[in-house]
Amino acid sequence: MVPLNKCIGLMAYYLGVEVKQHEDGIFISQEGYAKEILKKFKMDNGKPINTPVECRIKLSKYNGEEKMDPTLYKSLVGSFRYLACTRPDILYATGLISRYMENPTTTHMKAAKRILRYLKDTINFGLFYSTTNDYKLVGYSDSDWSGDVDDRKSTTGFVFFMGDTTLTWMSKKQPIVTLSTCEAEYVAATTCVCHAVCLRNLLKELGMTQEVSTKICVDNKSTMTLAKNPVFLDRNKHINTRYHYIREFISRKDVQVE
Repeated sequence: MVPLNKCIGLMAYYLGVEVKQHEDGIFISQEGYAKEILKKFKMDNGKPINTPVECRIKLSKYNGEEKMDPTLYKSLVGSFRYLACTRPDILYATGLISRYMENPTTTHMKAAKRILRYLKDTINFGLFYSTTNDYKLVGYSDSDWSGDVDDRKSTTGFVFFMGDTTLTWMSKKQPIVTLSTCEAEYVAATTCVCHAVCLRNLLKELGMTQEVSTKICVDNKSTMTLAKNPVFLDRNKHINTRYHYIREFISRKDVQVE
């Protein structure tokens, strides 16, 4: 993420997306759209803040607070989702508040307005795609464990870079309840590997074949051990079979975890 004012050159607009050509690449942002969101929800004079979500926040559907207008709340969440096309920094926070669209309360609206305050502070942020000959794909995978207090499911997050360019990203609640941090990280890493395989095939079609294994970075040693060698099979056989998909591609050296 870089500020728009660091770029100069040709500017183009399409459906709220601003594309600016620079001698070292192109800068893509939605500054105008972000300003429209702030104005629409009467937060254009709000107090700026430098993080989109409160640290270690725990939201719930059953907090017993005053109900808010679901139509207004859904409109706000939808605006954030479109803005996340160029703002991966708000993706997790947007996914978090989108879980409560049916019956939003004052706490949920407060969390949503925090994102608006964050946009106020980072209004000119966007993505810079530099001109480079480095087509090496690298992925980063992470998860929380039992982050949703209502159903105790974890959240998967990953981001892929090609050289120094952010290529694709995701933040999504996992479909199963995991029984340990190792399993939560393993599910997240497998999702990341599935995406890596798709990207490798796409890049091959575009003539940018990945000659070396795609590196997937995770932050759990037990997950790496489980992915590389099923020595804990008896202890982890409860993990859904589809999540052992990762081992096949590690053995084929299409991906590597570290």
